[in-house]
Amino acid sequence: MSAFRGVATALVKGFVRDRTSFFFALLFPLMFLVLFGGVLDFDSAKRDLIEVGPVPLVDDLSGGAKDAFEQLFEVRTSDDLDAALEEVRSGDADVVVEQQGDEVVAHYTRTDQVGAATVQGALLSFVDAANLAATGEPPRYRFRAEQVEDESLQPIQFFTPGLLGWAIATSAAVGAAATLQGWRQSRLLARLQLSPARPTSVVSARVVVTVGIALVQMAIFVGIAVGAFGLRLGGSWWLSVPLLVLGTLCFMTIGLFAGAVTRTPEGAVNLANLVVLPMAFLSGSFFPLEGAPGWLRTVASGFPLFHLNEGMLDVLVRGEGLSAVAAPAAYLVGFGLVVGTLAVLAFRRGEGG
Repeated sequence: MSAFRGVATALVKGFVRDRTSFFFALLFPLMFLVLFGGVLDFDSAKRDLIEVGPVPLVDDLSGGAKDAFEQLFEVRTSDDLDAALEEVRSGDADVVVEQQGDEVVAHYTRTDQVGAATVQGALLSFVDAANLAATGEPPRYRFRAEQVEDESLQPIQFFTPGLLGWAIATSAAVGAAATLQGWRQSRLLARLQLSPARPTSVVSARVVVTVGIALVQMAIFVGIAVGAFGLRLGGSWWLSVPLLVLGTLCFMTIGLFAGAVTRTPEGAVNLANLVVLPMAFLSGSFFPLEGAPGWLRTVASGFPLFHLNEGMLDVLVRGEGLSAVAAPAAYLVGFGLVVGTLAVLAFRRGEGG
């Protein structure tokens, strides 16, 4: 126990004193949290529409149709068609609308095909509604939209779990890779065989310290998100703790594999980052995957970070229970066992045994 305590204390002091590790494990991910939570304007999802001249279709909207239109578009008016079209070409506006008799004309740019399709579909729905109203016939169908979350739900609900997953994955993988290579370079593992400390005490100390750092990361992340940006935790948020521990251990095996197949600490850290960073982009840490192609979502489902992010989102935000954690936890355990075995085999081969 004394050997374990001494090694753990040394590892914690080393982490705190290593400014680079401290920055990338805690401060760097928090920069993204603050950026997404406090700087970016998530209410700017409205499309910027310039109305040139009188457009009765828009001007005569009332009731629910008017409210729906105002939720979709930020409307400006202009009398200069050429100037308005130039704003669309330069990206300062999404669409210019004018009405020529009974025809509504929408001018858009091909550079943003997704946005153009969204704008055209929305405007077409209002034109269809106006045509139906002009017939004087009562509508056969009615539509009602209900939000599944309460009105206080903020975008931070969705990206906090992903950013936290990325931070945990990076810290665990890079830390394990650098530690293994550092021990190899300093011949610490060989010296342990001659010392009273058992190798298991050293390894377990590394594991406990890494998990402890991950829990501190989670506490800081969630604390700032709740206190500063209004994150609302689900009723089963505490299930994220065991899921986070399993995710940390899983990404430690990736770091160990990186350290086993490289020859320098720099190479190990670079390889670990090379694996984790693209995985973060493809696993929903920075943006949702709902609009991604099916093949990309299939590829993403093979990444452990995807399952960690989904599980954290389910229990932290969506309020789901134990059943939502079972599948991600099983995947993280299975992935970690496979990669951990490969890391051991690669390390033994590199050491000549």
